[in-house]
Amino acid sequence: MTVAGREGKAGRGPLRAFRRGPDGGRRRGRLLAGLGLVTAGLLALHRFVPNTPGRLGSLLESFLFWLGPFTALLLLCAAVRRARAALLVLLVPAVAWAVAFVPLLLPAPSPGARELAVVQHNVADDNTDPAGTARALADSGADLIALQELVDPALAVYRRELAPRYPYHSVRGTVGLWSRHPLGATRALDIKPGGVTEPWQRALRAEVRTPYGEVAAYVVHLPSVRLGPGGLASARRDESAALLGGVLAADPSDRIVLAGDLNGTVDDRGLAPLTSRLAAPERGLALSYPAALPLARIDQVLARGAHVPAARTLPATGSDHLPVLVRVSLHGPARP
Repeated sequence: MTVAGREGKAGRGPLRAFRRGPDGGRRRGRLLAGLGLVTAGLLALHRFVPNTPGRLGSLLESFLFWLGPFTALLLLCAAVRRARAALLVLLVPAVAWAVAFVPLLLPAPSPGARELAVVQHNVADDNTDPAGTARALADSGADLIALQELVDPALAVYRRELAPRYPYHSVRGTVGLWSRHPLGATRALDIKPGGVTEPWQRALRAEVRTPYGEVAAYVVHLPSVRLGPGGLASARRDESAALLGGVLAADPSDRIVLAGDLNGTVDDRGLAPLTSRLAAPERGLALSYPAALPLARIDQVLARGAHVPAARTLPATGSDHLPVLVRVSLHGPARP
């Protein structure tokens, strides 16, 4: 009676989850630990995940941030199950995620001297309120506004609404740049991937004469990607990014600011021709797409000869993207 009673109490104690036999808490603890190790491996070694078939590597890197919430869910399950070994193992992916993403969550530094505020926004060709979108962007107080999917008749609305505060602008195809500061030479860029036969003009370069010297500003819209049964269809985007990377490599400018809908995150290896040459924001997640439930920042502002202290999103407009406001701090002496 006494022994049985003690055993009964032990069965109701804190180790109960480990006394359920082969199908009980121990097995669930091993499963959680296994998932934790896989998650840690994906976070730390994602560059080694092959991109074929289906560009699995790029797909993983597009949503790498969300392995953090997944790890938090695993930790919660391990805590509920009182699986102490699994809790210890799950600290590994938690630390790996923290190293990669916690810096983005830290408070942004105060604005400093010699900074430009840049808004990047894909306004959407089916935007039903271009006037309201333009006014919202102008109210941001940005120095530069880069827009994609500019189509008639909405283009005339953007020109009209932005002109009072942004007297300088240039449009090439479906991309455009509005500026508070004078623009110099502007030209279209050919980054059209092979196989595209229809008219396709989605990149420009403009010289911006800022108070801190001349800046080469790029506005681009890389081809869209699609997720389907065969994986991530990003071949055209990757080809276009490689073409643009070649243009950047040949650009002699000391200072470059690139704003665009790149249809990819800065972790995505498909954008390596750009991200290997340009600095990304140091603070701020600024998840921009889709606007209704943002999962990734595919609207980017990157820079060379400068660093990018912070990025944040602005309130939703009539687009399926959120606008992104990015601070760019220019280095070096101003040009005469």
